[in-house]
Amino acid sequence: MTEIDGRPSAVPQAERCPACGSADPAPFYEARGVPSNSCILMDSAEEAVGYPRGDIVLGLCDACGFIANLAFDKALTEYSARYEETQGFSPTFSRWHRNLAEQLVARHRLAGKTVVEIGCGKGEFLTLLCELGAAKGIGFDPAYRPERNTGPAADRVEVVRDLYSDRYAGIRGDFLCCKMTLEHIPAVGDFVATVRRSMDGWDDAIVFFQVPEASIILDGLGFWDVYYEHCSYFTPDSLHRLFASCGFEVLSVDTDYGDQYLMIEARPAASPDTPPTSGDADRLASTRRLVERFRASYRPAVDGWRRRLDEAARRGERTVLWGSGSKGVSFLTTVGLGDQIAAAVDINPYRQGKYMPGTGHRIVGPDDLPALRPDRVVIMNPIYRQEIGAMLAERGLAPEILTV
Repeated sequence: MTEIDGRPSAVPQAERCPACGSADPAPFYEARGVPSNSCILMDSAEEAVGYPRGDIVLGLCDACGFIANLAFDKALTEYSARYEETQGFSPTFSRWHRNLAEQLVARHRLAGKTVVEIGCGKGEFLTLLCELGAAKGIGFDPAYRPERNTGPAADRVEVVRDLYSDRYAGIRGDFLCCKMTLEHIPAVGDFVATVRRSMDGWDDAIVFFQVPEASIILDGLGFWDVYYEHCSYFTPDSLHRLFASCGFEVLSVDTDYGDQYLMIEARPAASPDTPPTSGDADRLASTRRLVERFRASYRPAVDGWRRRLDEAARRGERTVLWGSGSKGVSFLTTVGLGDQIAAAVDINPYRQGKYMPGTGHRIVGPDDLPALRPDRVVIMNPIYRQEIGAMLAERGLAPEILTV
């Protein structure tokens, strides 16, 4: 039996790190009975409240700095046509997304080449790469909806509606990208090794992976950024180590989008690369300090939000949450909110009229807010504050805006 914060945990501890194979990752955070999917569209509050639940026990590998949900059960997750993950309805995100695609096409000379994307979602980024010059795009994602892909280069995109695996190793390209997918994969070491094996014979091919930046989550006490689908968490050092140990030459590791996204570019190496050793102990020590800070301080942060929103509800004030995706689901369930939140707001029209997994909060669009007249809006991602403030002002609303 392991202990977290001095309390026994009923969840058994994983024996090996999924990234490097070292023994006994040390648990430091636990959330019991959370919704096992955050982006599944629910048609009723009853269905949403009754959705299957799982446990989160985050553990740190002291050897490589990788963080995993030691209690993750992949049988509880669902990636299907009703999985709604797109951020493409946000002008802020869309501008950044196009700029990223333009940089990759230019830097890696993708004009006229074939690009492959693992976890392509609704095909937005893959189609964008083709629109900007790539000759052909091949994607993999069971949640792909072909009728939703209406981009000007959609006819040059083929998507396999399946999870990527060894069976697709024969599909080749000049550039392989995988955005916001690796964090959903429990056996990350095996998966990256699979990708490397599939690239044997790809002359001069480049890989580009993007994941959430765990250092920012830990340092900012971002408990709302810990949810069931995300079973794997990376710092810059642990991501570099993983790719180097799986036979890649790491070209760069950077952050973007307000330092929320961690991005790595690499190419296949003739033999396994050696992770940088200079400063290893300092980097691992830094991750340990962040983990200890999170362990010691996340509960007061959760309780502070609960008190603040309880007090607002007692005063008869109306609060809405802006962002019905994973961050919103985690915030509501971790803080334990019900009637304190009148509704969740989302600009994605496919989410509007649906319900939040776990709590059953109704999802509304910005045009529903004048009728709700919220006194307060809690924004789940501060990078959208200016965009959201403008939408509120356009509708004659001036509520207090809080960001997590």
